[in-house]
Amino acid sequence: MDTHRDYTRLARAEKIARRMDNAVRIPFTRMTFGMDAVLGLVPGVGDALAMLPSLYILQVANMAGAPRRLLTKMATNIAIDWAIGVVPLVGDIFDIAYKANLRNVALLRAHIELRHAMPRGGDTPPSNVVPLFPQPDDPGPDAPPLTGMPAQRPFL
Repeated sequence: MDTHRDYTRLARAEKIARRMDNAVRIPFTRMTFGMDAVLGLVPGVGDALAMLPSLYILQVANMAGAPRRLLTKMATNIAIDWAIGVVPLVGDIFDIAYKANLRNVALLRAHIELRHAMPRGGDTPPSNVVPLFPQPDDPGPDAPPLTGMPAQRPFL
């Protein structure tokens, strides 16, 4: 579990995703498109070429230890992008709107951040996390302090 390596690969994958999905902004609009849409204009070969960077992002997720369910979701995004992308004109418009690569790097970032989140104090969860099922010896967040003195009420 190498944090630096995962974040370096993530940064590279995000850079590729931005180039593929958000490289150019259409003037006077909020719409962007990237190389995915441009490559999709080439019949047949363009969509296959556009899939290669998407598969690289999927491989980065696999190397980062992403669970099979996440990999399946990312592969489904790629398959949807490819399947609709091969339809002339409709696919090109869909490529501009769907942005499968940006979706996949967002999923990958969430996985990596969750994987490398360090709980405070060893194996204990962070203090802002309330357990769903408290242990029998855990009185819960609303219990009074366990000291010999009664809990003091705030002065009003």
